[in-house]
Amino acid sequence: MKSVKEQSLESKILKRLENNPVCTELVNYLFADEELQEMQDYANNVSIKRLGYNDHGPVHMRQVAANAIKMLNILQLSGIQTSLEKEEIGTFEDSMCAVIIAGLMHDLGMMIGRQGHEDMSVILAKPIIERTLMKIFPDNLHKRTIIKSLAIEAIIGHMSSRKIHSVEAGIILIADGCDMTKGRARIPMAINTTPKVGDIHKYSANAINRIGIHHGDRKPIRIDIEMSAEVGFFQIEEVLLTKIDSSPAKEYVELYAGVSGEEPKCYL
Repeated sequence: MKSVKEQSLESKILKRLENNPVCTELVNYLFADEELQEMQDYANNVSIKRLGYNDHGPVHMRQVAANAIKMLNILQLSGIQTSLEKEEIGTFEDSMCAVIIAGLMHDLGMMIGRQGHEDMSVILAKPIIERTLMKIFPDNLHKRTIIKSLAIEAIIGHMSSRKIHSVEAGIILIADGCDMTKGRARIPMAINTTPKVGDIHKYSANAINRIGIHHGDRKPIRIDIEMSAEVGFFQIEEVLLTKIDSSPAKEYVELYAGVSGEEPKCYL
């Protein structure tokens, strides 16, 4: 059974897609996919209980998808074309489909382990991507081909370890980095009390109170981060900024972060 948080994020995603019937059909199909749900749940079990990492399961993957959808919508409203649009090989809708798929499947490789999980995510996601696209676009091989390829680029590139080239994959990279609030570290903080390598990720994420994604003043997308303690700067500087720096969408992002009650620092 899905958690309240999962259901809330699904409602948020559907709200952000209310003017896009094809993408709405796509997400509803994926939300109802029992195998995908089982894989997301098991990935989270491995991440939290076996490895002691933050959430990498159904809530995280839905949050990344929600972040990416919002960013892509902001770019469209700002008159910025996606890579598929610029190359005149696909539509904004095609780009959105790829981003949704990547957001909901990018961490499936955590079912196997942390090392190289982005490569494993592609292997595990591929059959689901193919059956999903066959359901949504049964008579359009072109759309199935470009959306699958773009989704795989976004999945395999979400750790900044591999060079990516599309705006769409770059958006997933940033959207993933933006899911770092204290809720993501709540369970690991509660069940893993013995100090171990990697704890800084839990403690720094636990200091992040809020992340806002809005229309920017200087650039299309503005990311605002509020934290309770300075340890949160680790999460921003070592995780989020690394992802933004590697992203083909970097030029469209401005970033502000600071401790609550203090003047925020402008990073970008």
